[in-house]
Parts: sequence; C-alpha cells; structure tokens
Amino acid sequence: MRVHEFVFRSINGASMPLDRWTGQPLLLVNTASECGYTPQYEKLQKLWEEYRPSSLVVIGIPSNDFGQQEPGDDQAIQEFCSSRFAVTFPMTTKQHIISDGAHPLFIALGEEYTRDILPRWNFFKYLFGRDGDLLHYWPSTVEPDDPGFRHEIERNLSSWSI
Repeated sequence: MRVHEFVFRSINGASMPLDRWTGQPLLLVNTASECGYTPQYEKLQKLWEEYRPSSLVVIGIPSNDFGQQEPGDDQAIQEFCSSRFAVTFPMTTKQHIISDGAHPLFIALGEEYTRDILPRWNFFKYLFGRDGDLLHYWPSTVEPDDPGFRHEIERNLSSWSI
C-alpha cells in the first residue's frame, strides 16, 4: 500500500488526491477541535511552515470517532482551525477512521500492518516517505515539537530533496 493511491476531499469540498504530492513526504494527522491535544494544531502549523521548503506536506484529517470531539461540520472545523491556530496546511473533510465507513486509507493501514497501527485517539501521526511508503507513526501523546519526532523528520530531509 502506498499513501499516494488514496483520495480525500479537501475541507473546501474539492477532490484531494494524495498523488498530487507524489515525490513529497506526507505527515497525516487525525485531528479534533475539542480534544486535550487540540493545541497540537499550533505546533503542526509551525512544522508545516518550517519544513514545507524541504517538501514536507502536513495534512489534517478531522474525525469525530474519538470521544465525539469533532462535532462540527467542515465549515465550523475550518473556521476554528483558521481563527484559533492560523492553520494553512491542507485539511480534509471530516472522516471516519476506525468506525463503520472508515476511509479506505485507514482500512488499508489496518489490513497491511494490523489494527495495532490504527489511531487510538485524536492527533495520531503517520509519516510517509516520498515514495508513499509508511516510515513511522506516533501516538497522540507525542507532540509535533518532540525531539524524537523532529529527529525522525530531520534525519530524512536530505533524502526528501526533489
């Protein structure tokens, strides 16, 4: 399974095929607006700004699957992210991740790597290489400014040059 095979809808409703970022590393994060980890949006935005010139793409995937912590519609989510955290990285429409109707990407992750790789809460992070292969994943408790997390990104920066 390669991440570039999957398509989402952007939070604005447009088609968002991940193959548009073929050749670039992707950091996918399931998000929620009413979670204790919600302040990670600010750190994800800083990560996006810092590593975007090196081709890293951060993508937020809102979901209400964990604790009903993303109850709003796409417009409310976009407004919240923009006004509270000045988020400019790409966001998808609200998705199911572990429940019935889960997005095909998460079904494929569970099938290829076992269900142990699936998010257990909001702000679970997946790093895919520029070839679309999964490189690493982190639980919600790992912050985007965690030294180990950043090291994993930084140690691959030279290999991510296009």
